[in-house]
Amino acid sequence: MIYLELFWTFFKIGILTFGGGYAMIPMIESEAITKRWITEEMLIDFLAVSESTPGSFAVNISTFIGNSQAGILGAIIATLGVVLPSFIVILVIFQFYKRFIKNKYVIGTLNGLRAVVVGLVISVGLGLFYDQLITQGDIKTFNFLNFVLIVMLILLQIGYKKVFNKPLNPIVFILISAILGVVSAVIIK
Repeated sequence: MIYLELFWTFFKIGILTFGGGYAMIPMIESEAITKRWITEEMLIDFLAVSESTPGSFAVNISTFIGNSQAGILGAIIATLGVVLPSFIVILVIFQFYKRFIKNKYVIGTLNGLRAVVVGLVISVGLGLFYDQLITQGDIKTFNFLNFVLIVMLILLQIGYKKVFNKPLNPIVFILISAILGVVSAVIIK
């Protein structure tokens, strides 16, 4: 039964969210935490790992959650659930591309969806920012070390872009972030 539930949950997420993996985060959070498949802390860890590994964010996170609930078969089923809607939609759009692209209703719908996607991505970013700055526990406290790390990484990205006229390579940025995380863990101990 878990296999059907994984497939259906991620199929719904795949078909109801537009804008890629980041737009899916609020729905993944709602579904997976409500079903007690993961905790908020696990979601943040899954987000970090999904961002650090090759492939689509949506595929990575669905694979992680599926695996955490039902092993390798669960990972495969959750992944199929999340990618199947996009696959079907792309096949349909490809068949009618010329008619769709000129339709004023389709253009209007896509413009509206872009605004929603931007809002969802900003909402997720602010939520993650808050989660990283406020230590969860008996008493919510400000995490100064995480704040310093976030500011350092933002300044690094801005400085690099100013000097070299292009953003820092995401792989290098992730490696630097990981190194700073290890150093901060050593400092805390």
